[in-house]
Amino acid sequence: MRPRILYIEDNFENRMLVKRILMAEDFDFDEADSAEEGIQKALQHPPDIILMDISMPNVDGLTATKRIRAIPELDRVPIIAVTANVMRGDREASLRAGCDGYIPKPIDIDRFPGQIMEYLQIGR
Repeated sequence: MRPRILYIEDNFENRMLVKRILMAEDFDFDEADSAEEGIQKALQHPPDIILMDISMPNVDGLTATKRIRAIPELDRVPIIAVTANVMRGDREASLRAGCDGYIPKPIDIDRFPGQIMEYLQIGR
């Protein structure tokens, strides 16, 4: 069975890049362009892993992560921050909010599928 990924990201180009990379590796891919949409999609069809942008308008990725962590049906789904927020303390803030991992942007397109597989294997 193909791992189902939900990528919550407001930037269209970033979503398309990640989609192309992961679909080429035979992942089942879903996307949302806002935190609100992502939370709804996760509830409707729980993914195996959520990739979360941190800097989004309206509801940011840290707040979205906290909201997802409060939903019992989604508590076991790993959430990985995929973000350009790479200043000192950003990784730690993501982990404190409930993310299980952190991948800085720009992503390394050669390493990215392997990183996602590692997080899938580790789980939550």
